[in-house]
Amino acid sequence: MSNITKWEVEDNEFWENTGKSVATRNLWISIPALLCGFAVWLQWGVVTVQMLNLGFPFQQSELFTLMAIAGLTGATLRIPSSFFIRLVGGRNTIAFTTALLILPAIGSGFALRDINTPLWVFQLLALLSGFGGGNFASSMSNINFFYPKRMQGFALGMNAGLGNFGVTTMQIIVPLVMTVAIFGAVGGDSMTLQSTSGTLIGKIPAGTETWIQNSGFIWIITLVPLTFLAWFGMNNINTPQVTPVQPGLFMSLITMSAMLFIGMITAIFGLWLLLPESANGSGFGVQKEIVLVIVIASTVFLLKFLPGQIRVNLKRQYQIFDNKHTWIMSVIYTMTFGSFIGFSAAFPLAIKVIFGYSHILGPDGVMTHTTLNPNGPSALMYAWMGPFIGALIRPLGGWIADKKGGAMVTQVISVVMLFCALGVAYYMKAAYNSETPEEYFIQFFLLFLLLFAATGLGNGSTFRTISQVFDKEQAGPILGWTSAVAAYGAFYIPKVFGEQIKATTPELALYGFAAFYGVCIFINWWFYLREDAEFHNP
Repeated sequence: MSNITKWEVEDNEFWENTGKSVATRNLWISIPALLCGFAVWLQWGVVTVQMLNLGFPFQQSELFTLMAIAGLTGATLRIPSSFFIRLVGGRNTIAFTTALLILPAIGSGFALRDINTPLWVFQLLALLSGFGGGNFASSMSNINFFYPKRMQGFALGMNAGLGNFGVTTMQIIVPLVMTVAIFGAVGGDSMTLQSTSGTLIGKIPAGTETWIQNSGFIWIITLVPLTFLAWFGMNNINTPQVTPVQPGLFMSLITMSAMLFIGMITAIFGLWLLLPESANGSGFGVQKEIVLVIVIASTVFLLKFLPGQIRVNLKRQYQIFDNKHTWIMSVIYTMTFGSFIGFSAAFPLAIKVIFGYSHILGPDGVMTHTTLNPNGPSALMYAWMGPFIGALIRPLGGWIADKKGGAMVTQVISVVMLFCALGVAYYMKAAYNSETPEEYFIQFFLLFLLLFAATGLGNGSTFRTISQVFDKEQAGPILGWTSAVAAYGAFYIPKVFGEQIKATTPELALYGFAAFYGVCIFINWWFYLREDAEFHNP
């Protein structure tokens, strides 16, 4: 049966006889669904590089905004998604939110067939890609309820870690499928590369025929069967601790649609405040930090006005905001997952812009950054490795945290992240002031890989801490909420990179991130590692 009315996983006998097999089945359906969500959400990090290689008529700064749009929307949609499981159940949530991903996938496929597609169409599709970002909050909240506390570090690490492989999977598959006319006449005509591109297996020279539209169409092949698998293979847990009142299917769909609509509207408003008129914004130039506060606050506020049982249930769940540890863990998780997702989004285009061009000092003393570097590394060959390592190592972070304590693991990786960020900044600055930036690529790249590895370990350790600090009822919404706040890294980091590259000082972005990591080191020690801390090394 899809609805479960008895769920007592802290009882060892129940877990071994019943709970373990059910939880395992739900986990292994959840993982590929979450993987596809990440892939569709963050595909713009790779697609924009290829759009640049194909000569789409957009500025570098405009292409950076596509990933920022997807990042802001995906993070904002995590706020309502945090509360879906208690409102409508896990099976209903995962099946519906997976089906929604078909819209941006098929839409981007058709839009990318024509180099003359206007910017606003790509912005709309980047907006819809945010559905994939929102899925993480509901997925993690759902899996949290299926496993006993002693196994949550591992289970959440597996769901998040393997789900995060959507970033790597996308960064490998998308460049490969672009090289072949997989979908025949339906896929549309090819385009010709104007500059060298690349894939996992090597460089693709200028003049090569490419089918960039396959980057969207390819996901439909997996999303359709995954939607059916989620519907027929997953479960709703109808207990007071998980989903107290299970509405019918129609009401479940209406509830989720209304809450996602609120998140979408607030994200659109924030983007309008932020973007210049040339990019279909207001031109007000509101600071990104102010926009984030407006979007988050307005989303939380407007959700409170939904009627009936939704309001009653949300009022109970909003009690998490009265707990100081909600805000503490939001900051710490932003350091780990926010860095992972933000760097994943910005890494490909950052490699292309910093190392793919020669930075030449003219006779007038002005540095130019528009001359193609024939010896530059291919962004699409290398960019997948960082997210791959970060995702692969994430379950290990949860496992170590289960043994050694989450806060201790978080403290160690925070120090590593700080020094890696400073090192990356140093080599980034050197490369951006050199006619031969490729000389600094290996050092830059290896330090970034270590930074990705640290974020992955920290993602697992912070989930362990959350599962120990909060009770069962609150842990699910907390996981969703902290992931929502942290996911704004997918918006903030590409935006900062874009601004600093435009200002010709990309290293300042990493200096700023390093300073934030230093603050997190102190916060984590003060609240979770001091001898008299309320929760010591949870």
